[in-house]
Amino acid sequence: MSARFDCADPDQRIQGLAEAETALRRGELVVIPTDTVYGIAAEAFDPVAVEGLLKAKGRGRDMPPPVLVGTVRAAMALVMDLGAAGKDLIDEFWPGALTIICRSSPTLVWDLGDTKGTVAVRMPLHPVALELLKRTGPLAVSSANVSGRPPATSCDEAMAQLGDSVSVYLDAGPCPGDVPSTIVDLTGTVPRLLRRGVIPAERLRDVILLEVVDEAAPEDPAGAVPEDPAGAVPEDPAGAVAEDPAGAVAEDAPVEVFHDLPAGIPDDAGEAAVTGEDAPGEAAVTGQDAPGEAVRGGEDVADQANHARRDAAE
Repeated sequence: MSARFDCADPDQRIQGLAEAETALRRGELVVIPTDTVYGIAAEAFDPVAVEGLLKAKGRGRDMPPPVLVGTVRAAMALVMDLGAAGKDLIDEFWPGALTIICRSSPTLVWDLGDTKGTVAVRMPLHPVALELLKRTGPLAVSSANVSGRPPATSCDEAMAQLGDSVSVYLDAGPCPGDVPSTIVDLTGTVPRLLRRGVIPAERLRDVILLEVVDEAAPEDPAGAVPEDPAGAVPEDPAGAVAEDPAGAVAEDAPVEVFHDLPAGIPDDAGEAAVTGEDAPGEAAVTGQDAPGEAVRGGEDVADQANHARRDAAE
């Protein structure tokens, strides 16, 4: 039997976050709110849990889920190299509706599906999601819907589609919209816009040099638009994005601003999404936040990977 918690109630929010953390550590699934749509989350370093997420959505390993993080530091431990463009994008748009696709760190021991060595990463701008991510570390998160159906923008919609396949539902009220996150592929020489979303190409071009994939083509030979930021493909009738040869996947919502939150406008746009050294205005990459540094205090990336545990920047 699934448990549902009203995060508008302070006591239920505290209890719900604790229950969600426990469920995730047991390898179970949790539905969380984001700044775009609701997402279904699993422990990123638990292959069985990730497989359960894909099964609940009714899709295969060819559409791996993106990963949500609660801090820039955690994101940097998951990727090989952000590059100058990646750092500039994170500085400008994180936390928020921007998903970036990067080469994943070879030291990590995880199995998100057929990623082809890439990972789609995003830091959402939602207080409940960020609080949970700070407790758990990186989570594999996809839109909370069955593949081919619209992404859930309310907890009721998520429950109607996913039912008892999810152990804990964190209800934070309706999400602000159904527009997906913008997806940028950083695995090539020049950053590519794989999916248009909340952040327009014009804004991205204010920050970096950007190549825009031709959306008129049914499918880019190289694999143009991602679905769950971990694979890229053009939108299907349901809004799903196909798989990118780079391995990244966008969400399966037509207008899902997810990083997997199918991106949208955050519920608490004015609230600081992160605290401490990872505040929104801080540079995405600093000396102490180098890619090789521990994602969880004390452990380096290799140790964390070998223990297959999620690492959160404390």
